Amino acid sequence: MKAIAYNIKPDEKEWLVLANYKKHDITIIANSLTADTLSFATGKEALLVFNNDELSGNMILGLRSLGIKYIATSSSQTDHLDLNAAGLAGMKVANVPLTANQADTKARMEQVIKNLDQWAAGKCVGKACCCQSECATTKKL
Repeated sequence: MKAIAYNIKPDEKEWLVLANYKKHDITIIANSLTADTLSFATGKEALLVFNNDELSGNMILGLRSLGIKYIATSSSQTDHLDLNAAGLAGMKVANVPLTANQADTKARMEQVIKNLDQWAAGKCVGKACCCQSECATTKKL
């Protein structure tokens, strides 16, 4: 899966690369996701959101127009994402469930990659699912 990661810290980058182990084509950008950096997502399928970058409805529509179908946040929180706009745009959204150790960067990055793996296989991400519509499979995997 082709993905882009914005606003990633050096320690997160290291663990993300190790967790990915060259499975997904991930472009890593240190800058925050803004109207000026939005175009870097062109041709990608998934957006990886770090450090609670805000995703407004307009930003989500812009991402959808560039081809983004999936949004994976590296946190358990989703209040920085307009989930309603993502749902209306037909995007799937995943987080890092509270069951993971939030302070453990390695565990969070492994969950982000696991979410990409599930989506790439056409499966629901289970407890990490934050979609606004019901998945074809149960959310309580």
